[in-house]
Amino acid sequence: MTSSDRCLWWRGPQGDRPRDDSWTEIGEEAFQEKERRIIGRDRLPGPVPDWAEDLFRIARAAFIADKYVRRSVVQDRWTRRISLAVPVTEHERWQTAVVRTHLTALLQTLTGDLWDVEFRPLTGHYVQEAMVCPEEPRASEVALFSGGLDSLSWAATRSHADTLRPLLLVMFREIGLLRLQRQVFEAVERLDGPRPVMLLPMSQTPAGDGSGLRLETSSRTRGLLYAAGAIRAAAAHGVGIVHIPENGQLALNPPLTPARSAACSTRSVHPWTLDRLNALVAAVGDAGSAMRVVNPLARLTKGEVCMAGRDAGLTSSDLESTLSCGKPPARRSGGPPLANCGVCFPCLVRRSGLLHANGTDGTRYEALPWAGDLPFDRSTDWRALQRWLLNRYTLPDLLTDTPLPPGTDPITALDLIRRGREELAQLLRLSDAAGSADAA
Repeated sequence: MTSSDRCLWWRGPQGDRPRDDSWTEIGEEAFQEKERRIIGRDRLPGPVPDWAEDLFRIARAAFIADKYVRRSVVQDRWTRRISLAVPVTEHERWQTAVVRTHLTALLQTLTGDLWDVEFRPLTGHYVQEAMVCPEEPRASEVALFSGGLDSLSWAATRSHADTLRPLLLVMFREIGLLRLQRQVFEAVERLDGPRPVMLLPMSQTPAGDGSGLRLETSSRTRGLLYAAGAIRAAAAHGVGIVHIPENGQLALNPPLTPARSAACSTRSVHPWTLDRLNALVAAVGDAGSAMRVVNPLARLTKGEVCMAGRDAGLTSSDLESTLSCGKPPARRSGGPPLANCGVCFPCLVRRSGLLHANGTDGTRYEALPWAGDLPFDRSTDWRALQRWLLNRYTLPDLLTDTPLPPGTDPITALDLIRRGREELAQLLRLSDAAGSADAA
């Protein structure tokens, strides 16, 4: 073990102690919220299978490790070596070489770090009756709901499905943006589709580690935590598919520069990530459960997603009220109370999508990416996007970043990127027009 290695020991319910002083204890206190609010126990109609509870516990432990182990202290300021010990109920399942390989491959794809995860039997395991509310209706479909354009569009579309069984939307609260997330959900309710829509709010705010230092600013395991929470809810509802709606353009998320390749760009809904997650779930899940995670918007650009939402009855105002920012106020110090900064890459893709669908974008942003007075460090994504659009994007570019899983058609994926680039090119034309108007 080197000085840059970190070993974190997630405590079980009876507070089992690490085997030696090289391990740092973490547990429920690592989250700001109380456990009941974190995991939404009061809205599940049936018991959660042990494997799904184990997966959620592992995802929570990995998320805290991701926040507590800072990249700034390692030599390349990115790649960390993290050892994580987690108690699990289904110990025999998690101990197999296949499961450990799937899990470490998934974590490495997401974060770009070197992970060693070990498991020990969970002691003091018991089922709380409060977890199960049999009177709660069982959903027939489960989807993550962030309050963003993609999840709103998918929820609006599915609210019109020809079934009376509910659609369950699993929403992880964003501190400082709870009102906005609720307003976006109300836009789905206002559609008054024939299908009932339920909301399951969950929380995941990390607390400080006691050092007084700022936590790691990157958070590549956040997507795994969200997915595991939705899997947990789906298992309790008896639903076999979890939808994670993300436009295919950002799911593939091609790096704008070589410095942003692989895990340096978010890969939480990349086809390879979902393939690894599904392989893990298949290995640890109950026989015959066939739980899968899918991205229903994988073949659509941002603009095409916006058009689908509009076709489902959403207004331009509904679409513009959403959160798309990679650095919203909760994760950006000193920012005004606006949901979208307007200059990060997700905001640029958002702008291009709304322009494609509506011909205009009335969202109130913090800044214009092409503003002449924008600080240099805040125009980084805009400059990178301009250079990226000036260069060709080819099949080798697609395949050499993060691999596509077996069965994925690379030509279809490349065409998706091409259509997304055409939408983004509208921003360049818009900025040119704005510059011409200013000059006149």
